Amino acid sequence: MKLYSWNINGIRAIWNKGALQSFIEEHNPDILCMQETKAQQDQSPVDLDEYEEYWYSAEKKGYSGTAIFSKEKAQKVVCGFSDSINSKYNFKDTFGDTSKEGRVLTIEFKDFYVCTVYTPNSKGNLGRLELREKVWDPAFKDHIQELQSKKPVLTCGDFNVAHQEIDLARPKENIGKHGFTNEEREGFEKLLNTGLIDTFRELHPEELEAYTWWTHWGGSRARNVGWRIDYWLASKELKSQIKEANIHPQVMGSDHCPTSIIIR
Repeated sequence: MKLYSWNINGIRAIWNKGALQSFIEEHNPDILCMQETKAQQDQSPVDLDEYEEYWYSAEKKGYSGTAIFSKEKAQKVVCGFSDSINSKYNFKDTFGDTSKEGRVLTIEFKDFYVCTVYTPNSKGNLGRLELREKVWDPAFKDHIQELQSKKPVLTCGDFNVAHQEIDLARPKENIGKHGFTNEEREGFEKLLNTGLIDTFRELHPEELEAYTWWTHWGGSRARNVGWRIDYWLASKELKSQIKEANIHPQVMGSDHCPTSIIIR
């Protein structure tokens, strides 16, 4: 089974460019998790008969949102967090309400869950760092723990953090900046400590220059001055079933590239 994750930065734009169609034709994913769909399902031009479509769009049109396309029909679909998590945290800040931005979508299969996430960006001025540290990251960790209490989890998406220095081209220049603060990195570490592995690092522990996102400025992508902020994480009990974990920088159409795993 081939599972892919991709922050597509607008499903209408990437479809109209033909980039999504060519990606599907070449890679033929069994499951495709997408972040930043920036559309409601009824606004989507996508026509792929072989896939079941599961959507969780932001209330604000043209913003954020997640979707999962799967060749196999899911047993259950969960949009957002459980009632117990929603009642535990205040997801609102001066930028908006992250519980209404379509950021977490989970589908259930017989043997595992697939969960995709578009983690809030802490902003260039770190204006959303407090929400990341005290609300979002703990809530998402709680969500994964709730799922793992029932069956193993494969979770993917744009986590908006480079975990270690190896995960960005210029770590020393970015220490303390959004996406590479101590708070965000520690939040990601706590998520892993729920019993997850970073599949790419598990299989490629020392691979350098492996990035998933590049700024539009200064020809960063052409020069591969990037960040690895998109991940596939897996419950440790699935470790032996993960045969490949890859990054696909040659796939164009977004400022992010897809990541993938192959499981047996």
